[in-house]
Amino acid sequence: MRPREGAVVILESMDRQERDKDSMGIGWQGPAIGLMDLDAFFASVEQLDHPEWRGKPVIVGGDVERRGVVSTASYEARTYGVHSAMPSYQAKRLCPNAIWTRGHYARYQEMSRRVMAIVADETPLLEQVSIDEAFFDVTPGRYSRESPIDICRRIQARVCELGITCSIGLGVNKTVAKIASEREKPRGLTVVLPGMEASFLAPLPVKAMSGIGSATEARLTELGIRTLGQLATQDPQVMERRFGVFGPRMVERAAGREHSLVRAIDDTEEAKSVSNERTFAHDLTSADELRAAVRHVSGLVGTRLRAKGLTGTQVTLKLKMDIHHTHTAQRRLAHPTDDEHVFGEAALGLLDGLWNEGTPVRLVGVGVSGFNDTGGEQLALFSEDATESDPLAEKDLRKLSVAADQVRERFGKDALSYGHDLRFRE
Repeated sequence: MRPREGAVVILESMDRQERDKDSMGIGWQGPAIGLMDLDAFFASVEQLDHPEWRGKPVIVGGDVERRGVVSTASYEARTYGVHSAMPSYQAKRLCPNAIWTRGHYARYQEMSRRVMAIVADETPLLEQVSIDEAFFDVTPGRYSRESPIDICRRIQARVCELGITCSIGLGVNKTVAKIASEREKPRGLTVVLPGMEASFLAPLPVKAMSGIGSATEARLTELGIRTLGQLATQDPQVMERRFGVFGPRMVERAAGREHSLVRAIDDTEEAKSVSNERTFAHDLTSADELRAAVRHVSGLVGTRLRAKGLTGTQVTLKLKMDIHHTHTAQRRLAHPTDDEHVFGEAALGLLDGLWNEGTPVRLVGVGVSGFNDTGGEQLALFSEDATESDPLAEKDLRKLSVAADQVRERFGKDALSYGHDLRFRE
């Protein structure tokens, strides 16, 4: 059942008088870490920009006919069972009357920046972890003597003034804050007061804690560990033998003893890779189609690299043949680059080792990583029949890419396209 909008849950053992003291800012002891999560963000922005869509099921995602997936579903659509990452055809079957939109990422980024500015007004300790999610530190005495609960309420009110809503979890560390933020949605505020971490976490299933995926959950279940309370009682040394360094860390977090630091993330420092993937409406089976697809996706990655000011030394090619078969290969480049004419050709050189002509391919992905690397020995960047690369020619091609970026930024992403882009525009 959908929680009532604006729900506030305070998990504590204090009586009414002590809670009233906390609302005046004198009851919180220790760290106060919040996690703000924008509610059904993409769909909410679409409903904001299209008032006639409010109160109706809205799905942001790819076309049913083109093997798309759901990016975000409004709460009205979620009542039908639609959720993020669901195949579009399945969402269409569950909610046939939904309003579909492909999404407008630039608009979402704009709204995200406005929301993050609101949080930054309250504390400089803001750590954005995605376009719609951020940790923040409002520990009393660091930058304010005000109640952390009151600060969270004010953040929610100011976000609401933008025309969208957020849910917030508040606790003594990131693990508690993250789990609490998911308890009441939309526009929920869940507060786990200091000292209540263990009792809050104990009854929850182990998969409620971030970092525990299906494989780890299965291994824990085999050991008879199904709840965070059971996980919290395990011997850290035994868990280390079974799960490596992640084992004791899981025990610490499940017990609510994690010590968290919130800090602003520098994109250049934290980024591990920049990648893009395209799922195609029809399987690609010819060499001409595959090569065009690799060049097309490489161009998308190149634009993102230059926008972020990143250059990398490792390229990854990913091919997905069907839902059960995915193949990847990597190659190290001679020097850091953000130019798709360089890393894209390297990705093409990986095709022969991954794919035989005639084998259907439904998805092509290209990624670039190694941002702190200065490069290494020259490996075969191009296919065997290619000639030795010309550094001057590479510079000219990169200038062309930069000029194309500027044209698209000014006149729209479709203002300028290569031939291999045009065939995949739809």
